[in-house]
Amino acid sequence: MSDTPVMVALGEDYPELREAVGKICEHYPGAYWRKLEAEQAYPTEFITELTQSGFLASLIPEEYGGSGLPLRAAAVILEQINASGCTASQGHAQMYIMGTLLRHGSEEQKERYLPKIASGELRLQAFGVTEPTTGSDTTKLKTRAVRQGNQYVINGQKVWTSRARHSDLMLLLARTTPVDEVKRRTDGLSVFLIDLKENLGKGVEIRPIEAMINHNTTEVFFDNLTVPPENLIGEEGQGFRYILDGMNAERILVAQECIGDGRWLLQKGIDYAKERVVFDRPIGQNQGVQFPLARAFAELEAADMICRRAAALFDAGEECGADANMAKLLASEAGWHAAEATMSTYGGFAFAREYDIERKWREIRLYQTAPISTNLILAYIGQHVLGMPRSY
Repeated sequence: MSDTPVMVALGEDYPELREAVGKICEHYPGAYWRKLEAEQAYPTEFITELTQSGFLASLIPEEYGGSGLPLRAAAVILEQINASGCTASQGHAQMYIMGTLLRHGSEEQKERYLPKIASGELRLQAFGVTEPTTGSDTTKLKTRAVRQGNQYVINGQKVWTSRARHSDLMLLLARTTPVDEVKRRTDGLSVFLIDLKENLGKGVEIRPIEAMINHNTTEVFFDNLTVPPENLIGEEGQGFRYILDGMNAERILVAQECIGDGRWLLQKGIDYAKERVVFDRPIGQNQGVQFPLARAFAELEAADMICRRAAALFDAGEECGADANMAKLLASEAGWHAAEATMSTYGGFAFAREYDIERKWREIRLYQTAPISTNLILAYIGQHVLGMPRSY
């Protein structure tokens, strides 16, 4: 680590961003999200407004049409979306997926794609990594990209690829060298930019997956899909390294979304605990109601600080893997505890869709599993931070 101090902001940073995002979110109340869920639809209007306002291009440098803001600013945007009762996950990938292109793509690739992503002419919302049989064991993925003459031919399958039906482009991780032919399992993986719209029905098939939450997730099949070599990001075989820094950004951003969800849920619980009268007294007067809400507040505040530290390290170009993982772990659990406390506070009314508590409760539960499971984070900390033997 360098001697340059890493500064962590306290209080409500980027107030102008929070206010502007909050005003957009006012146009999309709970009824909007409930209708989308009933129809298993995508929030096209919401994502379009965020894009046109420049918020989803916040991390794209100004020379490519974006705002060139630090990761912490992007995290604040996503936090505010969720803290307003909306759902940031339908657009958050636009922020972190493009980082692989920005950091490892050629200048021609950046000039070709980034301005169109920034303007909304192109959507880069799909990230093809997870597979049905390998799950989190990314180095053993089976999707193959084989060089044949002046093109790559791709065959394989991805699963839990959210937003693929609503994205023009996909960032795809595929194996270009068989795993038994490389020295390290992390070698031989390559990243490609796939034009989904152009190849749909011509080597690409997308099938929706019905899930507990309206995440517009899919499975994607590749059948002899041909991809030109100019769509390879960086060097062949170095793709695993390329996506790792993007994953750190993803974990920091998702962690801040969890903080936003937790704060929305917690405020709902606090307000209801003050207003709801049972046995001639506000239920918030009872320690059994009050204490879980108070503990959830404390956990959210603590998680928020590690989120800020992780973002500060990332923006300073320092090693942030441990902090990014801890931020995601602690924020997801703090958000879940806030959800549980508020569900209990509302009692039976928590299950009524009109209050949106059960919707947010379901959404926040996802982050115990994705984008990386809690147990894998604990394994990372045990091995890479604490120096204990690898547990898997």
